Amino acid sequence: MAGGTVRRDDHARVATLTIVNVERRNALSPGVWSGLRAELRDVMADPAIRAVVLTGEGGHFCAGGDISGMGDVDAADGRARLTQGHEITRFIVEGEKPVVAAVEGYAVGAGLSIAAGCDIVVASRAAKFACSFNRIGLVPDLGAGWVLPQRVGAGRARWIMLTGDTFGAEEAHSWGLVETLTEPGDALRIATELAARMAAEAAPLSNAFAKALLARGASGLDGFLKAEADAQGILFTTQDFAEGRRAFLAKEKPRFEGR
Repeated sequence: MAGGTVRRDDHARVATLTIVNVERRNALSPGVWSGLRAELRDVMADPAIRAVVLTGEGGHFCAGGDISGMGDVDAADGRARLTQGHEITRFIVEGEKPVVAAVEGYAVGAGLSIAAGCDIVVASRAAKFACSFNRIGLVPDLGAGWVLPQRVGAGRARWIMLTGDTFGAEEAHSWGLVETLTEPGDALRIATELAARMAAEAAPLSNAFAKALLARGASGLDGFLKAEADAQGILFTTQDFAEGRRAFLAKEKPRFEGR
């Protein structure tokens, strides 16, 4: 457990990944960096898993990068570290399975970037957020400049990134950063129930293609519509579509197999 780690728990086709670095409010130590990359890679490739919940141990989501381990970092090392961190962003944003963030306590710095990159954010009303990179002389990373404008709009994203101010869950919800508010201590339960419902009821290939389309961002209408047509053309040929159509006409619950 030295230096932090990530714990994986599987239940009902949902993988829950918990950041465990409690002494530092789940800061992204080397152990957490490597653990997140490895676990996200594994769950995205695991056919038994259909949704992912990402959370933190001990009352906080993630306090961002572990500043105590950033001494004597030169430009090449800093770039290499961030390139490795980008694997986490890509797995969350581009991975085939829905990722739900369960946020209690602090989600600041890179912790905010990770939460904002998730498909759905469930947060305690007591949660606190900040994009505070400029308070230590760095630029927002792990894709914050890409995911935040999509969630909250360009103007609000500028405010969040350029002030570095801390804001609460109620504000985050009103801005679009958080989809669901819960009472303190309930974020993980609500997030897990939501993930389990998606895992049980949604066709996995449909969600995979939906995420791929969303990950294209502002690619222009023509490019997006072409990608949409390509995705739908493929899905029309799948066993899951045949099962979904059969079950709909028969007024039954479909049994999707991801094929």
